[in-house]
Amino acid sequence: MKILIFAGGAGTRLWPLSRKNSPKQFHKLFDGKSTLQLAVERIEKDFCVEDIYVSTNEAYVPLVMEQLPQIPHVNIVGEPEKRDLTAAIGYNFVRLRKSGYKGPVAILWADHLMNNVKDFIWVLKEGEQHVLKDASKIVFVAEKPRYAEDNLGWIHVGKSIGNKAYEFLGWKYRPELEDCKKMFASGEWFWNPGYFILDIDFLLSLYEKSVPEMYKALVEIEANVGTFKEIATLKKIYPTLEAIHFDNAIVEKIPSEQAVVLTPTLGWSDPGTLYAFKEALTKSEDENLERGLTHSYNTRDSVVINEDGEKLVAVVGLDGMIVVNTKDALLVVHKDKAAKVKELVSELAKEESLKNYI
Repeated sequence: MKILIFAGGAGTRLWPLSRKNSPKQFHKLFDGKSTLQLAVERIEKDFCVEDIYVSTNEAYVPLVMEQLPQIPHVNIVGEPEKRDLTAAIGYNFVRLRKSGYKGPVAILWADHLMNNVKDFIWVLKEGEQHVLKDASKIVFVAEKPRYAEDNLGWIHVGKSIGNKAYEFLGWKYRPELEDCKKMFASGEWFWNPGYFILDIDFLLSLYEKSVPEMYKALVEIEANVGTFKEIATLKKIYPTLEAIHFDNAIVEKIPSEQAVVLTPTLGWSDPGTLYAFKEALTKSEDENLERGLTHSYNTRDSVVINEDGEKLVAVVGLDGMIVVNTKDALLVVHKDKAAKVKELVSELAKEESLKNYI
């Protein structure tokens, strides 16, 4: 099986830790390793590195090479422009098809954490077997929710079909918090980490059916892969591809009977916000997450991160607050507004005098 790890996101909700030139998946926040490095570390003992591919913005290719020297350079794919996931996934799949590959492909992400690697390897291998038995199946991976989280997608599972596999009944993307509470209580809904395992030819047939204009353009790119025209063709065509999310363009149109849901216990988390980062690394809500030269007094459920080794960051009497100090920026935000940091970064981008800080 081939494994595609996508590492092109900007990670703006983790600003100011995550920056335009060094997004969150490259930031070594976890015992000196980045989430990208952890993503590869999880699988490289059980899958050949020659079968692991990393897709990223072409500007980040040197960073990927630096952090993942074990991955063949030809397996590091640079997207010339951000055109959302449908374009990125399609481009990588036609590249694989041009190489002559046929069979299952796993789609993974570079910015997640998980505690149970053994179950993750199991789900990849089990998903591979499902696709080998029926190439017209798409395998979803679901994580049992630990709480009602409205910043994630949720998968509705049906009857058990054996070995941690269930019928797929549908999904919702970032439901309202009250809906999340009901779904959490029902026991029928799981978190959606966004991992898929499916057959390469099956997926590309879905592109041909659901996004025919994009598929036609991808076929033209494919025809030039491995030739002297490859780069010029890619730079000409790729920026014209429709910017549409993979879920909307492809996955939502797959009949439920063609999907199966695997439900391992991964201990999965997506540190997509600064507070989710804390949730992934602390054992209780009361506990603080502190990094760098910091001191907290009479403070609970807060994040205090200091990347300036020449200055102490001290806090008093905080509850549910986030304080992040870097060499050139200081952020203070309540945990309930952590997702709004993305909007803040958009505002900074509009100010010419502040663009250098994003």
